[in-house]
Amino acid sequence: MTEKFLSKASRLGILLTLLALLPGCATVNVVSEGADSQLMLRGNDPVAYHTLNKAVPGDPQIKAQHEGVTYRFISTAHRDLFLASPARYVPAYGGFCASGAPYALKANIGANTFKIVDGRLYLFGGPRSRRNWELDQQKNIEVGDRYWEQETKDRPFRPQNWYRYTFRVPGYKTDAELDAEWQRRQGKPAAGLVRAPAG
Repeated sequence: MTEKFLSKASRLGILLTLLALLPGCATVNVVSEGADSQLMLRGNDPVAYHTLNKAVPGDPQIKAQHEGVTYRFISTAHRDLFLASPARYVPAYGGFCASGAPYALKANIGANTFKIVDGRLYLFGGPRSRRNWELDQQKNIEVGDRYWEQETKDRPFRPQNWYRYTFRVPGYKTDAELDAEWQRRQGKPAAGLVRAPAG
């Protein structure tokens, strides 16, 4: 019992030290490119995800600011649509990976793998993370939304991730566990499991 407490206390002490050293980390998933130091969606047009159903790089000359970040667009028509209703087009979870949201994680990812659910843009680190998120899509949205509002939204991503990798949320599943669950649902044996021949 004492060893377990000391281990948690040690991890907490290390975490608090690291948190104190990282005051400037971003709370949204942005990059710096050219004149745009807070560029959202890696420069992709947020409207194009909805109208063209694909990630399309925006024109650096056609852009708009919203909540402190820059969005680029492929046309002034797309920019006008965005400005008329920005909440409709901004990505969920500040542009971080939607598959990390139910675990209170803020995974810094690209912006090419996505899914639109009920008119809302969700981004993923790749097809595997989207596939695993879709296993329990509605639950993942509900839990991800709750953690976003109650814990992760205003916290810089590095300290948040260190905290949640140290103190995992209830129900946390590793990528391997999610892959195995996906394979079971597809009626396939889990990767790495070899069945002995009958006989």
